[in-house]
Order: sequence, then structure tokens, then C-alpha cells
Amino acid sequence: MSDLSDRAADPAFRAKLRLALVSGVGPRTSQMLLQRFGDHESILAASRGVLEQVSGVGPKLSQKITSAGEIDIDRELSLCIDFGVDILAIDDDRYPHLLTEIPDPPSLMFLRGDLTPTDALSVAIVGTRHASSYGLAQAERFGYELAKAGFTVVSGLARGIDGAAHRGALRAGGRTIAFLASGLRSIYPPEHETLADEVAEQGALLSESPPLAKPLSGAFPQRNRLITGMSLGVIVVEAATRSGALISARCAMEQGREVFAIPGRIDNANARGCHRLLKDGAKLVESIDDVLDELGPLTRPAITDDGKTIHAPIELQLNEMETAIMQALADGQPADMDAVVSRSGLPIQNVLSTICVLEMRRLVRRLSGVSVQRAV
Repeated sequence: MSDLSDRAADPAFRAKLRLALVSGVGPRTSQMLLQRFGDHESILAASRGVLEQVSGVGPKLSQKITSAGEIDIDRELSLCIDFGVDILAIDDDRYPHLLTEIPDPPSLMFLRGDLTPTDALSVAIVGTRHASSYGLAQAERFGYELAKAGFTVVSGLARGIDGAAHRGALRAGGRTIAFLASGLRSIYPPEHETLADEVAEQGALLSESPPLAKPLSGAFPQRNRLITGMSLGVIVVEAATRSGALISARCAMEQGREVFAIPGRIDNANARGCHRLLKDGAKLVESIDDVLDELGPLTRPAITDDGKTIHAPIELQLNEMETAIMQALADGQPADMDAVVSRSGLPIQNVLSTICVLEMRRLVRRLSGVSVQRAV
């Protein structure tokens, strides 16, 4: 992918950015417009009357779209380049695949830091801004342990649980991603500017808003769908009965993601949201093993930093011999024992005993006495 200064001259890219900066054109409206007109340049060239034939586009929005030429996108592009902010389009190879699965993925996102293929193994941690010492400790603990296990920890850089989760992942030397409701050069809360820099250095900051955009209250629920959409599952640490974290949990359920909750004290108001989630079927979490046991096979394999092919998150917890067997079966095709021995480099007795263990964990299956295959 060419860098931003090169893409800035591309008319198609400029049209895509211009439409994304029109207030009121969200992901769903953008999708409807593209279905009707085919490309962004045609949308911007359309008349108000034709635009208003699209569901969700009324007179006010059509006026904004036809006036989009007045938006100073060269200023926005210059700000991005000066601030080290990239612009990630949905057709970019780096765009997170999990996000493309949600009903309303952003057509463009602003990015500081880097996204990697390992981010396909992401888990979100969310919770209240007014966390107890217990909640903060659990958020940091799970952020640390998930990062150590090879997951990317996703959250929203907010005070309380979010910040603790990011710090746990950073302390582990792992990856972490923060989705912001503001621009990437308008950090909220302001006391998290240093934390934001650390997250960008060791992962990524992402936003749907241009760099200097201030946070608006309506942007936070919108942001929450990206936190959960980027993740295989979401862990709610502490949440009141009316909480943004519960909005995130609802988003996760609607997106088909796993929802986990950490129980708290029954006299803690910020534990009631978690307890409600548990009553409604969320998985109770005491350790990351509880998370790994629930996360099913990936929709597409992920590649770890050391080059291993992962088909299910549980594989991150396998020992050296178990990992060698799974990698020997990475292509998903049946293999006889001689082939597994050759590919893994393990003695036949270790191969046989390890396959028995992997069978019990339902990661491989025997097709015959001498042939095995991945089960995930």
C-alpha cells in the first residue's frame, strides 16, 4: 500500500475521504449510496433530487453531500501527514477482517500505529470509568495475561477499566488497540495522552473522526460497535445497570461475538451490570482459560508473530509438542503418522501420545489407525 502522501492525489481516494467527512453520512448511508451509484465520485456528482431517492437521504443530507466540494480535504490530509496519522480504507489489505463482518463497518478509519495479521486474535476488555480497585486490578490482570498469551487487547482508552486493560497489555509487551470517539490528535480524556502514545507505539489508535475532531456524546456508542466488532469476544469487568459497557455487550451479541463477565461484590453498584449479563447468559470468567475454552474456530486462519498458523484461539495455550503437531497439520488435510513425524520433527512415541491429548481436547481427529486431521 502506498503511503498517504501518494494516495492524496488519487481522485477516487479523495472522493472517498470527502464523502466520509460529510456530517450525517454514516456507514449505513454510505453503503446505500454506493449500492445506488457504484462509486464515491458518482455520489458526489449526483443531484439533490437523485440523492434523495436513496433511503435515509433527506433534503438536509442531500444539501450537505452536494456541498461536499467546500470541505477542505487538503487541510485534513496535511494534518494527517504532519501528525503521523494514516487513513485506512475498507478495501485496504490492512483493514481488520473481523470489522468487515459487522453490518456497518466504517468506509474509512484514521490510524496511528500499525495493524498486523496477529490482530485477528483480539479480545476486548470494557467497563466503567468509575472502577473500584478490584475492577482496575482485574482489568489490568486480564489485559496482561491475554497479551502474554498472544492476543491483542482492544478497548476505548477511557478512564477506569479501559485504561487499566491497555496498561496491562503494554506491561506484558503485547499488542493493544484503542478505538477513540474523538480525533487521534484530540485525545479524550486528556490525561491519557501519554497512554495514547504508548498504545500507538505498541499497537494502534483508530477513529472514524478526523484528527482534530472533539469527542461528542453520540460518538461513544458508535465507537463501541468497533471495539466489539474488532474482537472475537468482549470481557466486561465492572458496569452499572446503565453503562456504555452494556451497550458494548449488546453490540457484541448482535455481532455474534462471545460475551464474558467478571463477577463482583453484590453490594457494588458497578457489579450489577455484570451480574445481569451473567443472568442473561454471558460466560463467567475467572481466568483466561475460561475465555479460550469458549472462543470457537476463527473464520480465517491467523498468523502469529513467529509465523505459526492459528485456526482456533485455544492453540495459543498449547505446549511445544502440541504446537508442533498442530503446525504439522496446518493445511487441514489428512496426514498419516509418518508425515506428522517428518513435519514435526518429533519421535513417533511423542507424536502418538500428543495426538491422544489433542484428540481429547477436540483439536484433532483420527480418520483411521494411521491417519489424522485437524478438527478446527
